[in-house]
Amino acid sequence: MNVDEVLKMADALVFAKTGQHLDDLQQAIARGTLQGKKYSEIAQEKHCNESYVRDVGAKLWQTLSEELGEEVKKSNFRSTIQRWQIDHVTNFAQDVVAISSFNTCGQARQPPDIPNQNPENQVTSNPQQSPTFHHDLSEMPKLGNFYNRTAELELLKTLILTEKAQILTITGMIGMGKTALGIKLVEEIKHEFEYVIWRSLETCPTVAQLQNNLTEIFTEGDNQTSRLPLMKYLQNHRCLIILDDINYLFRRGELAGHYQPKSEDYRSLFKQIKERSHQSCFILMGWEYPREIAQIKHPNTHNLILRGLDTASAHQIIAQQGLEPEANGSRFIDYYQGNPLWLKTVANFMVELGLTVSELLANQPFLLPQDLQDILQQPLAYLSEPEKQLLSLLAKEDEAIALVKLLEIAPMPSADLLNTLQSLSRRCWLEKTDRLYRMSPVLRQYLG
Repeated sequence: MNVDEVLKMADALVFAKTGQHLDDLQQAIARGTLQGKKYSEIAQEKHCNESYVRDVGAKLWQTLSEELGEEVKKSNFRSTIQRWQIDHVTNFAQDVVAISSFNTCGQARQPPDIPNQNPENQVTSNPQQSPTFHHDLSEMPKLGNFYNRTAELELLKTLILTEKAQILTITGMIGMGKTALGIKLVEEIKHEFEYVIWRSLETCPTVAQLQNNLTEIFTEGDNQTSRLPLMKYLQNHRCLIILDDINYLFRRGELAGHYQPKSEDYRSLFKQIKERSHQSCFILMGWEYPREIAQIKHPNTHNLILRGLDTASAHQIIAQQGLEPEANGSRFIDYYQGNPLWLKTVANFMVELGLTVSELLANQPFLLPQDLQDILQQPLAYLSEPEKQLLSLLAKEDEAIALVKLLEIAPMPSADLLNTLQSLSRRCWLEKTDRLYRMSPVLRQYLG
């Protein structure tokens, strides 16, 4: 048996045991094992921790062991699968090949005892027939290096696959890696959905445009003369819809969450998705999230605010830009909040000038190259005048400041101050801990 045949056999066995196919990382572990790779090599290829790869591998071997009735481990994976195939299912390999387990947009996946005798992409009324996959990821950016977001990735997978969340928002300051996390998430769970569609709301600023776009995909190949409402498709099919750049829906120069006139209908759409019964999930990504999602907590709605990377991953970014990491570089990383894009930008600037981390740490303030200022200008353009006024005030404070003091020194009524603080927090310009508000050093320098 070649590598692909063993993989398909393993996938069919895991499906028979769990009702789910191998995910992206499990496939990588199984393939890497067959190719003689170490866990460390697989972890490097998939941009995740070796310990996490080992844990996933151990669970995979345990699942196969339980299904086969004998111990399966990394060292005997191939031989055990081959022996079981010879001893128990003479003709099984032919059936497994017909399943096309790893096809993302062709025939449907199905259990090994249900051969697919239907034409490709044909939907049948057989209740045991798995649905055909329709994955339109034409607007999804290419994933470059993916840094350690294991905890966030596992949380999102749990919320979507186990808790059946209907709306998830992933927010964070520009450059934190929201889109990269979304891409990685899609790669790992896309086979759990009939439809997976990635759209940027820069190209779909109105609900009508989005609905027409989505329903064209839902009805592709159908002979229907009339289209169903979007909600019907979300109820009849398991869909994963990723809407990136949601900040394009909102007005500039106002507090967070005020829609542009042409985008106002999104308010009703998001409310329907949150409150109506369906089997689909929307992921919204951007610098802020809709007010109607933030205002009322709902069991089907969750928001993940993305923070900076851990020190080890940040050092990895610095090294990849050609800047030599140094033992005392943690202060440098903290200053730039572990923000992947900010670190890449500053590190590249330092390499061009021949600067080292030690030389930078010896000088104050830290570097704020023009490229980084241009990046920060994008979310700054969305802020209202009261927000800019309050940020300018906070930029003069070296330490976190309590609300009581803000109420004393802010040149605005207390009600306006509270609304402004809420808006800045939703837009990730401020962080609140222990009733104290703080700005990052980079933003203080930028606005100071």
